[in-house]
Amino acid sequence: MGETGRCLRSKQEILAQFDTLRSQLDNFQDTREKLIKASRDATNLSKRLIFHLHHIMTEGSETGPGVAKIAHPKLVQIERLFADLRPDLGGDQFWRYQRAISPGLQEYIEALSFAHYLTHNSLITWSEVQNRLSDESGSPVSCLSLSRSDARLACTHFPLPIEDYLLGVSDLTGELMRYAITAIPRKGGRATASTVCAFLRQCKADFGALTHHSRELTKKQRVTVESLHKIEDVAYAVAIRCYEYDLPHDILDDIVSRTLDTSQHGEFRGKQGDCADLGYY
Repeated sequence: MGETGRCLRSKQEILAQFDTLRSQLDNFQDTREKLIKASRDATNLSKRLIFHLHHIMTEGSETGPGVAKIAHPKLVQIERLFADLRPDLGGDQFWRYQRAISPGLQEYIEALSFAHYLTHNSLITWSEVQNRLSDESGSPVSCLSLSRSDARLACTHFPLPIEDYLLGVSDLTGELMRYAITAIPRKGGRATASTVCAFLRQCKADFGALTHHSRELTKKQRVTVESLHKIEDVAYAVAIRCYEYDLPHDILDDIVSRTLDTSQHGEFRGKQGDCADLGYY
């Protein structure tokens, strides 16, 4: 009886351990599915914001401060999604689920960096993105008693991985290509395209130095190069026509528009992802 009792207890202990493991796996899958859904929602909202920014810039009705005012509530909406995930991503849990949230985080960074560029004509920094992923006030009262580094960690929804930041801002180059090409026919658009082109050259050089740290960044660098080529090709064609003809600006803008239409049919070097992308989503 004693030996039988020990066997039964041993069996019950094993079953209890399996029940514990099953519960842990079920909780992991439930949390993972929740984060994947939140990531998709963040991706969807970010894409809508990017499309909206392209639309208002195409109309030419807003300048930098106006863009910031329009983008702010939409960015806050996405950031609230991330804030709701804070209980599930606390401590080391973030790195357990990082791959589930990464796509939405990268798309958010792309939208945020696009709005930041349209407002400030510069690239948003890692620390600025991390500060956006913090409590609403940016420096909550509950954190004031902590050291500066500890306060930042306590106030953020979750840590911002360097790789996600780099991949997010790398995607910005495609949006800037669309923005530059659609700006060319408008008044002052050729100067805007020239500024964006110089910015993309700097991004290409800076990101290129980091590609050996990330395989995904290497792939995105190819897109950056293609985007740069598209702007250069259109700008080159416009410059040639400016030298060929001494025409009023309205007629020249019409020529530019027809030049862009021609480029959609593969005249230029970047025809694989041509200006038909301007239809956008």
